[in-house]
Amino acid sequence: MVTITGKSVFGGVSIGKLLFYKRSEKVIKRTHVDDLDAEWKRFQEAKDAAVSQLQGLYDKALEDVGEANAMIFEIHQMMLEDLDYLESIENIIRTQEVNAEFAVATTADNFAKMFSAMDDAYMQGRAADVKDVSERVLDILCGVDTGLKEMSEPCIIAADDLAPSETVQLDKSKVLGFATQFGSANSHTAILARTMNIPAVIGLGEELSPEYNGKTAVVDGFTGTIYIEPDEETMKEMTEKRQKDLDRKALLEQLKGKENVTKSGRKINVYANIGNVSDLGAVLKNDAGGIGLFRSEFLYLENSDFPTEEQQFSVYKQVAESMAGKKVIIRTLDIGADKQVDYFGLDKEENPALGYRAIRICLTRPEIFKTQLRALYRAAVYGNISIMFPMIISVDEVKQIKEIIAEVKEELRSEGIPFKEDVELGIMIETPASVMVSRELAKEVDFFSVGTNDLTQYTLAIDRQNNKLDRFFDPHHPAVLAMIRMAAESAHAEGAWIGICGELGADLELTQEFIDMGLDELSVSPAMVLPLRNRIRECD
Repeated sequence: MVTITGKSVFGGVSIGKLLFYKRSEKVIKRTHVDDLDAEWKRFQEAKDAAVSQLQGLYDKALEDVGEANAMIFEIHQMMLEDLDYLESIENIIRTQEVNAEFAVATTADNFAKMFSAMDDAYMQGRAADVKDVSERVLDILCGVDTGLKEMSEPCIIAADDLAPSETVQLDKSKVLGFATQFGSANSHTAILARTMNIPAVIGLGEELSPEYNGKTAVVDGFTGTIYIEPDEETMKEMTEKRQKDLDRKALLEQLKGKENVTKSGRKINVYANIGNVSDLGAVLKNDAGGIGLFRSEFLYLENSDFPTEEQQFSVYKQVAESMAGKKVIIRTLDIGADKQVDYFGLDKEENPALGYRAIRICLTRPEIFKTQLRALYRAAVYGNISIMFPMIISVDEVKQIKEIIAEVKEELRSEGIPFKEDVELGIMIETPASVMVSRELAKEVDFFSVGTNDLTQYTLAIDRQNNKLDRFFDPHHPAVLAMIRMAAESAHAEGAWIGICGELGADLELTQEFIDMGLDELSVSPAMVLPLRNRIRECD
């Protein structure tokens, strides 16, 4: 038996054969070319074929994972039409008199290095994309096939890591789990695993070798461990563990349709946090009472330019209609800090967590803010939409927001465009400043939602992105809990309701304490809705 430990990105136990994702093996050689026009034409034909393939992948992804997740294939198509990219390839072919394969591979390496060297996290992420699209063109030029052979039986997919174009081609009904050598908790593989609710372990390193292809394996997504050819005792233990997990999920399924009510009769709203439209299925499947946080910045992160009013309206309308009258709280764009978008043209900051982000961008660039607000007020006609503003630190900011909203309403009214006049407004409580003036803020808004991730970061003066500080980052710190209690008291004193949409809302150890504080709502990942309902029903 071989035991390899990595990092869990989704819990559960899967047992099956390992199937390694095999990429095409091709050797790119530099060869001299005489007919340069013909070679450039050969590249252009391969590029056009790649664009056509990517359009097919976009159409498939649209059905499988929704528009927001399919957007990556539109971005890849645009990359293949990028003038700088094309000019580099043509220049290498013509000046060095070489074959198209060599020119594409060289350009891909150069661009990937260039992107990786940038300070901007978004641009660093483009390095993998340029390699991915270039590999596709190279496969066409070399005449090789890529990907998995037909999956004849359910199996555990193993790989170094998987690109979006690779995961979308998988037969999802036959994927038992994922095991990858590399990747991060935010990699496409990890996101897909969470969306599909299947066990996944990343960061297993090169110990996860292709020589194990076809071997029986167990992925323990709870501990981040994979067992290859497990012995009898381990197999028995893992089979029992898997059955217990399945039994637990079956019990939770029985909670569907039931209320989130404590033993003493107190009702708590349990909503779901989502990042894009493709997560709606998980919200409905897990019987969430509504959406407590829709992260609208994903519309900006997945676009190559500012999303238009119509693009945003279409997405917000779809979410509102799909939730059929249930509450949908949409947070206005929270760009900045760890979420960078190149077309915003944001300067590099020494301390971006304390910098130009979220509502600070919206209030200083009202043209961006107004576009989003117009789309939101128009979409509110089609469902129960509430609007929430992030990173608030003062009453003045809320008053400025209301002034801009008044302007937006007047514009829509004068243009004869239907919109909902009375939309519930709320703010994120994620700074100590907002807690300290929460009584005054509660007079201005309908609700608070506590962003515990940032509130913990700012209260403890600890960068939550810094892995070296993990041992000091304590969301259970008495100061953090005191902040939440204070915000709750302020909200209720002024007739507003209060919830939590940060990670702490799913911490079942604190559920009883949150109920004691008087919190009205907890918003968690869709997979945590039923476990949280179960915990609430156990509370006094």
